[in-house]
Amino acid sequence: MCFICKRIEMIKNNENPYFVKELETGYVVIGDHQHFKGYTLFLCKEHKTELFDLEKDFKLKYLEEMSLVAEAVSRAFGAEKMNYELLGNGDTHLHWHLFPRREGDIENYGNGGKGPVWWYPMEKMYSADNCPTRAELEEMKNKLLYELEK
Repeated sequence: MCFICKRIEMIKNNENPYFVKELETGYVVIGDHQHFKGYTLFLCKEHKTELFDLEKDFKLKYLEEMSLVAEAVSRAFGAEKMNYELLGNGDTHLHWHLFPRREGDIENYGNGGKGPVWWYPMEKMYSADNCPTRAELEEMKNKLLYELEK
């Protein structure tokens, strides 16, 4: 079973503390690491590797829902700009990375503090210091859920 499928199984078993909301085509979860405050993932319900592997109507709905999740993330966490990424090189199960961006959030790395999230050093991005506390996680989930349900 892939990593994303395991996370979805945890959601179904009420064991995933990062779970926010189930939508028609996927699951909204807060990211484990929060250097980019409000970092959220949208996990596809279907285990597929590529967008073009999805049935057309499901694919269109998945893309629409991803956009709605991104809008909710932007509002909930005060993004100046949203970054959307669907990579799949590590975990080949379709999932979107939704990063709310703010000026200076990658400090002096890259182009004067502006650029893709991957310019920020991985060891800093995935540092245990960037894991939300239980209280922070609950607050983030509540903010995002409020915006998703508007």
